[in-house]
Amino acid sequence: MPDDSNGGLTDELAGLDFAAVSPEEFARIVKGLSGRQLGEVMRGDLRTRVLGEVFGRMRQQFRPEAAGRLKALIRWKITGESDVFYETSIADGTCAVTQGRSEAEPRTTLVMGDADFLKLVSGNGNPVTMFMMRKLKVAGDVGLASGLTRYFDIPKA
Repeated sequence: MPDDSNGGLTDELAGLDFAAVSPEEFARIVKGLSGRQLGEVMRGDLRTRVLGEVFGRMRQQFRPEAAGRLKALIRWKITGESDVFYETSIADGTCAVTQGRSEAEPRTTLVMGDADFLKLVSGNGNPVTMFMMRKLKVAGDVGLASGLTRYFDIPKA
């Protein structure tokens, strides 16, 4: 994508129908943007739309055969313009995603900024490297957190 200005980039992305963008295409878009650019576009309504679409697709990208009998609540805290919470509940071979923070105690909580979150879920960020560089913080079951990627089909750019 051209880097004529962040406004142009934001306008271009705001015009996308994210529901029609394949996971692979999304991964290519994220790969083509710098961390600064990702941070710039993750504001206001566009941020809400992108996060909603990413979390909305988790159920479709869930791999029940890989999860087996896993039962876990994973809380996601995405920082940036404001803190946004989502929860992924895995149980009985299903995956449910809810926006917000429940009263339930999560087995693990993942905390990261907007750009790092987009890199992680698009296959453009290595979770171990992100953790070691403190771009991804984990509270609770670190073992579960380190294996989360195997429970989902992560796109490749």
